[in-house]
This record gives sequence, structure tokens and C-alpha cells, in this order.
Amino acid sequence: MTIRRDLESLEVLGGLRRVHGGAVSLYLSAEEAPFEIRALENIEAKTAIAVAAVDLLVEGETVILDGGSTAMEVARCMRPRRLTVMPLALRPVLELDGCERIKLLLPGGEVRTKELSLVGSLSEHAFSQLRFDTFIMGICGIDVVGGVTTQMLAEADVKRAAAKAASRVIAVADASKIGRVAFGHVCDIADIDILVTDVSADDLIVNELIAAGVDVRRA
Repeated sequence: MTIRRDLESLEVLGGLRRVHGGAVSLYLSAEEAPFEIRALENIEAKTAIAVAAVDLLVEGETVILDGGSTAMEVARCMRPRRLTVMPLALRPVLELDGCERIKLLLPGGEVRTKELSLVGSLSEHAFSQLRFDTFIMGICGIDVVGGVTTQMLAEADVKRAAAKAASRVIAVADASKIGRVAFGHVCDIADIDILVTDVSADDLIVNELIAAGVDVRRA
């Protein structure tokens, strides 16, 4: 099935509205859109963000890679790089499996049905034993007042543990997430070192984030 047909099918189901460059979700702040819908939202922006985020990595780094649709694009861009990667979901594992220069680690934990992210105390415990150079964090929203938020409450604790175990946190988020506040709080914006977003992100909100100390990169 082509991407166009995928979009048409998902639009009929009522989960998204098609726009130039992809689609946008119609789900609310406490509702988690299925991965299949999120993967078709803002595809061009997510690809550009992924390229920019991977460009920030140094060969040989140890990296925690979040789950989610933007993180999947990051995984695809990582394939030729020499990195040690701990994904927080199974989809990036499948993407990176077989890459000769990638060393894969898994934190363990419970696998969330359909989403395939790893959650629970076993996942969190892994980060009490290890230290990483960078955490590439996927987010549902970032706002000066609301901080970094997610719709996926089961993943919030794992994200926090991963952020504490990393020397640097790079948040990746397309323009639809900028200025948005989702249901579950992950961390304050002071805990984010770099935000990589796309060129269509709202200038006013971006400037507020920069004034609050966030290093914002537009792809």
C-alpha cells in the first residue's frame, strides 16, 4: 500500500487530517494516537529533524534512543554511524539490527501492546546502572510553562530515568509539538540541552524557549 493510500485510509478512520507534507493528528492532549497515524504525520519535517539530530552525534557515542515516530526516523539516519544505542522501543531495534557499526543494548521491561515501547521498573532500573553520552527524546509537547510532556503516561517515568542517565538530552519534535502541553509531565525545559525542530515552528514560542535557555535548532 502506498503512503497516499495509507493517508486516505487513516483520514477515513477519523484519526488525522491531511496537510501539505503529510498529515496532522486529530487526537486530544490525553489521547494517544496509534503509531500508524503518528508515523504519517509531518513526514518531511520528521526526516529533516532526524538528519539534524544525528549530525549532532559524535562517532562512538553511547546513545539512548526514545520510541515514537520521529525516533524511528532518527534510527534510519543512524544506520551508517558507529554508535552504541539503547532503544526504548522495539521498532528502532528492528531498524538498526544488522548494522555492523551499531552496537545495540536493551533495557528490558514490559512491551506495550501495539506501541512496542519498553516500560516499567525493569526499564527504569537499567538507567541506574549505566551512563550515556546522549538521550534523544521524543516528546508530545514542549512549552515554557508546561515543560516537556507526553500523552503516553506509561513512558514518562522511563523517559525521566533515561534523561538522568545521560550527559546530554536532545529533544526531537516537529512544529506541531512546539507550544503544546500534553497530559503527562516528563521534565522541565531546563532538563533539555538541545531542541531540534523544523523551520515551520512558531517563531514566538521558539524565541520564548530560547530566552528560557533552550538551545533550539531548526532543520
